[in-house]
Amino acid sequence: MSSRLSGEPEKDEEEDEEEEEEEEESVNPTEVKMSQIVMPCHSNHRQELSVGELLKWMDCSACLSAERHAGCPCVTASIDDIHFEHTISVGQVVNIKAKVNRAFNTSMEVREVCIGFLQYITCAFDTVAAERRRVRMVHDDIIKDLLSHGSNLQVDNAVAAEKTKVESVELVLPPHANHQVNTFGGQIMAWMVNVATISASRLCQAHPTLRTIDMFTFRGPSQVGDRLLLRAIVNNAFKNSIEVGVRAEAHQEEGPNRHINSAFMIFEVLDDHRKPCMLPRIRPEPLEGGRRFQEAIARKKIRLDRKYIISRKQGEVPLSVPWNPRNQVYLSYNNVSALKMLAARNNWRLSSEKDKVRLYTLEQKSMLSIRVESEVDVPAHRAFCLLAEMSNRPSWDTHYQKCELIHQVDEDDFLYRVVTPSGEGILQDFILLACKRKPCGSGDPYVIALRSVSLPTHPPTEGYNRGEVLCAGFTILETKNNIYYNQASPEVLPYISTDIAGLSSSFYHIFCSCSQYLTRNRLQSASEVQTGQYQATNTDGPTCQTEADSLSVALHSTPL
Repeated sequence: MSSRLSGEPEKDEEEDEEEEEEEEESVNPTEVKMSQIVMPCHSNHRQELSVGELLKWMDCSACLSAERHAGCPCVTASIDDIHFEHTISVGQVVNIKAKVNRAFNTSMEVREVCIGFLQYITCAFDTVAAERRRVRMVHDDIIKDLLSHGSNLQVDNAVAAEKTKVESVELVLPPHANHQVNTFGGQIMAWMVNVATISASRLCQAHPTLRTIDMFTFRGPSQVGDRLLLRAIVNNAFKNSIEVGVRAEAHQEEGPNRHINSAFMIFEVLDDHRKPCMLPRIRPEPLEGGRRFQEAIARKKIRLDRKYIISRKQGEVPLSVPWNPRNQVYLSYNNVSALKMLAARNNWRLSSEKDKVRLYTLEQKSMLSIRVESEVDVPAHRAFCLLAEMSNRPSWDTHYQKCELIHQVDEDDFLYRVVTPSGEGILQDFILLACKRKPCGSGDPYVIALRSVSLPTHPPTEGYNRGEVLCAGFTILETKNNIYYNQASPEVLPYISTDIAGLSSSFYHIFCSCSQYLTRNRLQSASEVQTGQYQATNTDGPTCQTEADSLSVALHSTPL
C-alpha cells in the first residue's frame, strides 16, 4: 500500500481541475467515500491523528469497496508500502476515497486516496495494478539477492538490540471484530504500530514519528477470544531513521501460536524545527539479529529505488536512471505505468486527419504529447509480437537507423541501443528499456513500453549525441483502431510541430509503413521476419487497436 497522507502540493490547480473533471466523467461503481473529523480521542500526545486510527479508517473503507465489487465478504491480504508525508491535527477533517483498481482470479487491489493500495481476497481497473502485483511477487527474491552481497556486521559504540525488545498481549473482544466476526485488520495494524513506536522510543529516548510501513502481510485470520502476542524489536538504525520489525501471533487459551501478521516500520525523530535528528546505531542480537540487520539494509535499498524510480516526476531530469538487475522490477513498473496513465487521459484534442490516420495532442505544462490513431487489419497478438521485436523497427520507421539488442533481462524485458538521425549529419543514440506485457484479462491491452536508462557498459560516445526517452510504446487492443502515443519534451518539438500545424504528414507516412509491415507479416513469427522470410497474405482475421502508448520520446540531447 503506497500511501501519502496529503494532496500532492507540487501539482498546479489546472492539473487538479483536469483530474477532477476526469473522475466526474467516469464514476467507479466500487467507490466508497468516508469523512472523519479528528477528535481528541483519535490523537496522540501531540494532538495529531494517531496512525493506528487512520489505518483503521483506511482498512474499513477499502474493505467496503472490495465487497461492493465481489458481492461477498472480503478480508485484507496485504498492504503495500505506506508513506506518511504530513501529520493531521485535531479538528481537521479526513476525507478517504477507496475504489477497486483491478480484480485478479482470487484477489483484488483497492486504491485509497489518502493515498494507498490494499490487496483484498474474496471469501468465496487501474491499468497499472498488474505491475504493482508483479512488484509484490518478486519482493522476496530481491531481498535474497541483496543479502547475497551483504556487508560486515561490525558496529562500534552501538546500543544492544535487546534493549529495544517489546512484547504486548491484547485480548480480542467483540468491539475489535468486524462484521465477519474476525479481528478487524485495522485494529491489528493499530496494535502493531503501538508496540513498534515503543520499541523505537527505547533506542532514541524520544517520541519517534512513523514515516513508512513496509508491506503489511496478513498470513491468517484471528477471532474474538484470541490472545494476540505482539513482538517488536529495532532491526537496524541508520543515520536519520530506524527500522522496527513487528510480528503478531494469535492463540486461544490452549493451543499453539499462529503467525498472523508481520510488518516493518520506519521511524524518525524530529527536532524543534521538524528536521530529522541523528540517531544512535544498533548492535544486532546474535544469530537471527544479524539476518534482520542485513535485511533492513536491503529493504532500505529497495525503498530508495522505489522513491527514485517510481515516484519520479516526469518533468525531472535526468530522465535516464541507472539500470541494474536489482532495480529492474521498479524500472519496469514505472515504464509500463507511465505509458498506460498517459493513454488513459481523456482530454486529447484532434489536430489533423488523413485517410483515417488521426493525430491528437495533449498539452500539460511544458510537455506536449501526441497520439496517432489508425486502423490495422492484423490480429492483436500478431501485432504485439511484431512490434515487440524492436530489431525490426528500422525496416519501417525512418526515425530508427539502427536498433541492436544489448541484453535480454527476461522473457518480457529487454535493453536496446537505438541510433537515430538528428540533423546536420549528427547521430543520436538511446539506451532503452523495453517492457512487453500481455493482457491480464478480457478488454486489457497488449503493452510495449520504452524508457531511457543508463548502463556503465554503454556510456555516451564520440560522434553521437546521447538522447533520452521519457516514455514510449504501444498498446494493442483487439478492436479496429491502431493508436500511437508520443509524449515529447520541448527538445523534440521541431520534429513534430510541422505535423501538428498541418504543414507536413510524416506521421501518416510512418504509420502507413508500420501498417504495411504488420499486414505483410501477419502470419509469421518475429524471428522469421528478422531473417527476411516475408510472406504476403490476405487471410481474414480480427483487427487490432495498437496504442503506442505514451511513446514519450522526450529527446533530451546531452552534449558530449
